[in-house]
Amino acid sequence: MRIPGPEPRADGGVGAVAAAGGLHIYQLRLHAEYGPVVRFQLPGAETAVSVADPVLLEATAHIDKRPERLFEFLAPLCEAGNLQVLPADEHTPWRRLLLSVLAGRPSHERHFARFTTLTTEVADRWAERAGRGPVEPQKDLTALSLRMICAYALGGDVEDPDRIVTAFEEVLTEYLGRLYRAPGAERGDNTEGAEEALAHLRAVVDRVVAARRAGRRVDRSDLVGALVDAGERPARIRDTVMMTMLAAHHTTGVAVSWTLHLLGRHPEVAERVAEELDRVLGDLAAPGYADLRRLTYLEMVLKEAMRLYPPGPYGARETTEALVLGEYEIPAGATVFYPFWAVHMNADYWPEPEKFVPERFTPEEVAKRPRLAYVPFGLGPRGCEGAGLAMVEAELVLAVLLKRFRFRPVPGHEVTPIERFVLWAADDIRMFVSPRVSG
Repeated sequence: MRIPGPEPRADGGVGAVAAAGGLHIYQLRLHAEYGPVVRFQLPGAETAVSVADPVLLEATAHIDKRPERLFEFLAPLCEAGNLQVLPADEHTPWRRLLLSVLAGRPSHERHFARFTTLTTEVADRWAERAGRGPVEPQKDLTALSLRMICAYALGGDVEDPDRIVTAFEEVLTEYLGRLYRAPGAERGDNTEGAEEALAHLRAVVDRVVAARRAGRRVDRSDLVGALVDAGERPARIRDTVMMTMLAAHHTTGVAVSWTLHLLGRHPEVAERVAEELDRVLGDLAAPGYADLRRLTYLEMVLKEAMRLYPPGPYGARETTEALVLGEYEIPAGATVFYPFWAVHMNADYWPEPEKFVPERFTPEEVAKRPRLAYVPFGLGPRGCEGAGLAMVEAELVLAVLLKRFRFRPVPGHEVTPIERFVLWAADDIRMFVSPRVSG
């Protein structure tokens, strides 16, 4: 049976995506009109199919190939081959190594105190801002997220971490700008600056690698230490650090920002979170690592926020053989899109999906849904290696901020989700903060 979808357009689908406001919204509209499996046009993907049903997604979960053309914009950031599209035989051991560091509880615990200090510094700045105007959570929390992943990847002994953050932001602005720049638009004038910033970042990694190899520090709880210990070559280490920072630095910041946005509009939920924090933490201003597992309602709130605003709104794989999805056959070489936002808004599995209902994530409710009904970090062998770390960071940041402040949206400020590698708020999420008295 022919897969349903819009008629082909002379522009290859560019106009339809642009008119919708981005691929993330276009996918929502496609699935609303054509159903759970949709064929559509996209430059760089001769046959593009989007799948928004979690049961049908199971048939694609084994695919371990990404479409190279969709990720070629990242190639200039890599010296030893684009890590986003490594062939499976190279990707599997690399992923296993990353998981040993990013998903390991010992390394989470080791870095937790540093993460708490960084978060408290942001909270202190916001306390000074209270009563003098709104804060911009997205801006401040993505910077915090970058500082966290920098400490995690490079260890805590790098010189001038602020310069590292600035350099990475220069690189990110330039290279992601190329991806989202309109066709035919002129290039920005910061290419030289971005290349200098990239060279600086690589030099920092080289110094950390040299220190590890000289035996001045042996520690597998940071990423570089683990890569050195595994015998990875310098170029691959530099590439891995860059890709890890790229993938991780926005995730926690935007997830927490969207959560605060929702809590500002649902004060009754925010109050219940505050009550849990007071009960679990008492007079403590921040949780310990072991406290996180006791903050069950906070975790439910975060998960529901990531359902409504998944940090990455979609993913993509390339079929290596023909694939059957229900009544449809997908040919080999097709690009299969995982429209995470559309999956999370599928009313068959999420009644009244547009509503903010943290209770969807009680154990009883979770058990009623298919495994892939909730995929904020992707799925299969190319799913996010840092999912566990991102949850630890986000829960810590939320706990510190919500223990200390109440959040109120700025009246009249429009919050519009756009796709900029992650699901981003076009003009930040401006909020007023005020101190709360616990107990």
